[in-house]
Amino acid sequence: MQADGLRFRRVMLKLSGEALMGDKPLGIDPAVLKEITTEVHELHKLGVEIAIVIGGGNIFRGLSASEYGMGRASADYMGMLATVMNALALGEILNNLGSETRVMSAIDMPKVAEPFIRKRAIRHLEKGRIVIFSAGTGNPFFSTDTAAALRAMEIDAEVFLKATKVDGVYGGDPMKDPSVQFFHRLTYQEYINKGLQVMDMTAVTLAMGLKLPIIVFNLRKRGNIIDVVSGKQVGTFISGEEA
Repeated sequence: MQADGLRFRRVMLKLSGEALMGDKPLGIDPAVLKEITTEVHELHKLGVEIAIVIGGGNIFRGLSASEYGMGRASADYMGMLATVMNALALGEILNNLGSETRVMSAIDMPKVAEPFIRKRAIRHLEKGRIVIFSAGTGNPFFSTDTAAALRAMEIDAEVFLKATKVDGVYGGDPMKDPSVQFFHRLTYQEYINKGLQVMDMTAVTLAMGLKLPIIVFNLRKRGNIIDVVSGKQVGTFISGEEA
């Protein structure tokens, strides 16, 4: 089926590793994994070309290096390996649902994932496969948000979809203070100037450089991702245009 009537045809979806935990303290909650993959599969059935970058924070976070008494670079590499584990789990469940996937890694590990090659990734998308990018950028000191922005531009994605557990961008933490302001629209510069922290500033700056729109939304609400790609007012829209 073709993506007729939808606003975006090729999308980059960024999932945090924490999104896979559900209420568990660590690892992957099978029910949450099935819930997320079902939403992605339903979007894929509409003919949308989907690339995914997955984080690894449910297994290991490089930012926690000091807690373990190790250097940041080594810890970041451990975090990258955690993203590969999540990517394999995501890909396997999507395959079981009927969406063909390819897992690509920025770190060479040919027995478990394809190496990231830009033209090959684009060809997979054109053939109707969901491409799951793992191991971040392959370099320490860069977040998976930044990796997602970079990969989005490399594959000519039309939008960067940042999936979160809240409805969009707020002026603070809505879990702690329900009265904080919600932003329906922001410019890249407004996001940076306000010091908002839903996503990495480097990722926002990269997106701003090539005018890649960003939509921050709650993936856990049933049907949200299809509404976002359809162009409905869901979440927070970040671009270079004033509201």
